[in-house]
Amino acid sequence: MQRIVRQVCGIDVAKDELVVAAGRLYDDMTPELFARKTFPNSEKGFSSLLEWMSKLTDASIETRYVMEATGVYHEKLAYFLHGQGQAITVVLPNKISNYFRTLETKTITDKTTSDAITRFGLERKLENWKPASPVYKKLRQLTRERDQLVQSRTIAKNQLHAEQSEAEPNKSSLTRVKKLIVLMDKQEIEIKAELAALVKQNEEIKKKVDLITSIPGVGSLTAVTVLAETNGFELIRSKKQLTSYAGLDVKEKQSGTSVKGKSVISKKGNKYLRKAMHLPALASIRHDERFKAIFTRLVSKHGIKMKGAVAVQRKLLEMIYIVFKSENKYDKEYLQKTREQQIATP
Repeated sequence: MQRIVRQVCGIDVAKDELVVAAGRLYDDMTPELFARKTFPNSEKGFSSLLEWMSKLTDASIETRYVMEATGVYHEKLAYFLHGQGQAITVVLPNKISNYFRTLETKTITDKTTSDAITRFGLERKLENWKPASPVYKKLRQLTRERDQLVQSRTIAKNQLHAEQSEAEPNKSSLTRVKKLIVLMDKQEIEIKAELAALVKQNEEIKKKVDLITSIPGVGSLTAVTVLAETNGFELIRSKKQLTSYAGLDVKEKQSGTSVKGKSVISKKGNKYLRKAMHLPALASIRHDERFKAIFTRLVSKHGIKMKGAVAVQRKLLEMIYIVFKSENKYDKEYLQKTREQQIATP
């Protein structure tokens, strides 16, 4: 008689629902997906999910709940399950995408995705998820609030410009929009002050921000945003994984041995990370020879400035990760020193 050695609940998380597949692995390494169901993405749905799984699984064997890191939609479920003492793994989306390509199933739906997540959980050795530290969570809330505020202010400024360009602008409308812009300016100052205070209070984060800002073009706001969005690189294990998580990885359309169509970045990742890299990349192109060389080489090759800028964004994000992991400040003269050492070595 076969013995169950592993039980997994794979969950495809959407804004309003959880598409779930239950699976088990036997001692002869045979996987089996034996049940599927959909639940609301709400606390009532979370409780129903736990109750459903408890009826289907062996209570003497741990059941692991596996889900993708899908923006913020997975977080409430993860925190709920953690509070209930369940084993949880949150996987970066690119890992599931890469695994999906190894399966015979080629149709991507919520159902096939939850199946793939379950199979992934049954086959792989997975790490336990733990909630973000309160300080990283607060930093992320504040940086995202600022981002939304900046977007709203841009809309208001565009509205003001349009109103002022009219033949006979409405004075009261202009006054209200101007007041709104002043208010949002004030709120942004408040958010930045709160961010600075949080960093100052935490010696470890302050040290990491100081390291990251040694990179040309990277300011404290960018450093804090990257740390907040990655939870201090908690789930990141490599540079490639990081660029994929940010959606800065390159996708190519291929047919046989030839490439068909233009290479583009996937954009299937954390939009806040991508946005945080835009202005720093432009600054680093102006002030650092390493990044300027990358930009110049790609523009010379393709004639497209945006392609060069995106490559610098990707390289800059990777450099932040390297500096964070090595705990060494960025050395602007590193390449020159390496060349000189190679020349000096007989």
